[in-house]
Amino acid sequence: MSHGQAYGHELRHDPAVLHASYADASPTPFWLDDPARPEPRPALAGDATADLVIVGGGFCGLWTALLAKERDPQRRVVLLEGRRIGWAASGRNGGFCEASLTHGEENGRLHFADELPTIDRLAEENHRAFAETLVRYGIDAEWEATGVLTVATEPHQVEPLRRAAKDGDLFLTGKALRAYGDSPLFRAGLLSPAGCAFVHPAKLAWGLADAAERLGVEIHENTPALRLRTSGDGVLIETRRGTVHAERAALATNAFPSLLPGMGLFTVPIYDYVLMTEPLTQEQLASIGWTGRHGMTDSSREFHYSRKTADDRILFGGYDAIYHRGRKVRDAQDQRPATFERLADHFFGTFPQLDGIRFTHRWGGAIDMSTQLVAFHGTARGGRVAYSAGYTGLGVGATRFGAEVMLDLLAGEDTERTRLRMSRRLPIPIPPEPFTYPLIQLMRRAVAKSDRDGGRDTPLLRLAGLFGVGFDS
Repeated sequence: MSHGQAYGHELRHDPAVLHASYADASPTPFWLDDPARPEPRPALAGDATADLVIVGGGFCGLWTALLAKERDPQRRVVLLEGRRIGWAASGRNGGFCEASLTHGEENGRLHFADELPTIDRLAEENHRAFAETLVRYGIDAEWEATGVLTVATEPHQVEPLRRAAKDGDLFLTGKALRAYGDSPLFRAGLLSPAGCAFVHPAKLAWGLADAAERLGVEIHENTPALRLRTSGDGVLIETRRGTVHAERAALATNAFPSLLPGMGLFTVPIYDYVLMTEPLTQEQLASIGWTGRHGMTDSSREFHYSRKTADDRILFGGYDAIYHRGRKVRDAQDQRPATFERLADHFFGTFPQLDGIRFTHRWGGAIDMSTQLVAFHGTARGGRVAYSAGYTGLGVGATRFGAEVMLDLLAGEDTERTRLRMSRRLPIPIPPEPFTYPLIQLMRRAVAKSDRDGGRDTPLLRLAGLFGVGFDS
């Protein structure tokens, strides 16, 4: 093994065998490849008026629409989606619904140390409210509050994992670990039953849209927002087929270009890729010790994540965090053979017992990464426009919180949410091209070197940390 690492960039299996395992896989995200996917809603046709217009039909926009109507049932809410509800990051992710709003405790201490008790309490309240909403509206998002097994795959990861154990967690080694995940690469594990649930992300998006419509939200798909203007006390959102005139606007476009000039410097589209296996038998799952419904992730900076679906497939993703030169979000970038090959290599290295299984789906998509690795929120245009972006792969649960913050800000309310630093301060911007690409490649190499060197920060990572800049896979 290269550098003695459990995982590396060099392949350890025959490339022809790896390619055969995913050669026939569908490029459509598994979650969206569903005959139950709703038919498209009509595009905007002509001008419209609203009290609140929302741009973006992913989780953040959908939560904003639903919560806006819960707060004021008489408010007229219009949501514009450039393509289909949940087609982008909200329909492509792994379905990990974490309670955390800070991308882990270490990142929280780096950016929000004095606010952590408040943030953690608000995160738990948000997580509970998320689950209660699914019950209240009868949204079948395949919610499973089954927790996560975090594993150490390198010697230096074992003791930090042991020290991270909290009340209710189980630190596992040997036979006890193999009962939850049996891999030659796993040295220790921390089973955390609380703080993370799993959802079918596309069903969540479709369910939120349906619930919002039942409350009276007007949703228009295939309606890209082209321009934002302010006029008098209102906001105008221009599309190809009409303009929405509203008192307030909420922007939930995340990885896509913001309608606010300059905001694009605070996020960058980083592509994440996953493979989905064919359904596995109970015997196959027993052979890898994964008979429970928990998810798995490893402790490396270039980390993997995996979870099981309702029909016992395994989703396996992460590790590569790819920035495509030009800072653009393009359909062609959803497929990356080199990353699929590496993921297949790492999958079979993790679970050699599953040698010979096939992958049925392979896909990727853009994450809106910020330098603080968590979302930021704020207002513009005299408080008439709110935005929430930069979720950095932590959007399934946190977007509900971001929606609450935007609605607080648009109402001019002083709340615990709006007093948080993440709601008052923008992260450090990411330089534009031609500097973006070489800078991110430097950070990627530094992260990989840190994993090779026992987790020790390189000088570049230490310097970045001093300025509050983070990067992860």
